[in-house]
Amino acid sequence: MSHAPLARFTAAAPLRAELAGWRRSGARVVLVPTMGALHAGHLALMERAKALGDRVVASIFVNPTQFGPNEDFSRYPRDTEADLALLAGAGVDAAYLPEVAGMYPEHFSTRIEVEGLTEGLCGAYRPGHFSGVATVVTKLLNQVQPDLALFGEKDFQQLLVIRRAVRDLDLPVEIQGVPTLREADGLALSSRNRYLDADARARAPRLHAVLARIAEGLSAGGDAARLLEEGRATLAAAGFDPVQYLDVRDAETLAPVERVARPARVLAAAYLGRTRLIDNVAVG
Repeated sequence: MSHAPLARFTAAAPLRAELAGWRRSGARVVLVPTMGALHAGHLALMERAKALGDRVVASIFVNPTQFGPNEDFSRYPRDTEADLALLAGAGVDAAYLPEVAGMYPEHFSTRIEVEGLTEGLCGAYRPGHFSGVATVVTKLLNQVQPDLALFGEKDFQQLLVIRRAVRDLDLPVEIQGVPTLREADGLALSSRNRYLDADARARAPRLHAVLARIAEGLSAGGDAARLLEEGRATLAAAGFDPVQYLDVRDAETLAPVERVARPARVLAAAYLGRTRLIDNVAVG
């Protein structure tokens, strides 16, 4: 059976009109928000969305409000036509490509702050980042009004922040995390991986290897402080500098964990050259 061509929208009103027709026919709508520069990890999200719903909307929006003044907004990879071709090939029903002026019109003055979960980890190094994420995702959820929205677990702190905002604001949407897709050597797929030169790409899988070793040690009853200290030394020896954080946190509250008695995550953010890599591994 051939699939209908990918529909493209740059504004919320025509997208909503299309969605209204889908809903009248009883379709379950799934949203996959992205910042473009799509890779196999994104396509895994699209496949999951197709399995869970009747219609799939993928948004592409490089959100300026989640980038700090010294971050890579201007050089963040963008290839819209290639992205649209991938979405069409994946059988996505609609691509939503809002304009910055449409998302943040003149005199835009509202931001969403999620307290607690945003303090520490990436929040300590990227002030304002999670407010930008929570605000733009809330806008996307309001514009599309999906039954379900999918987010990758690689950005684990982001996933928890979005879940909390949706719960606290009574948004009628289910948020589901999708496990991280990895290269054969363990490196988490990321749009920023294309920044890595050959030497850095060869070193990059050490990040996941260290996280996996710590998670395994914790599951066997090991001491978190010792395992983290060894992990930091291994990353430093592999050329990660700085290691912004390497920590064990509760998988629901992100509270620090010393002995694992309930679901936890080992999380890290570290630089290889100019490229910031993040990753996390479940404990147990």
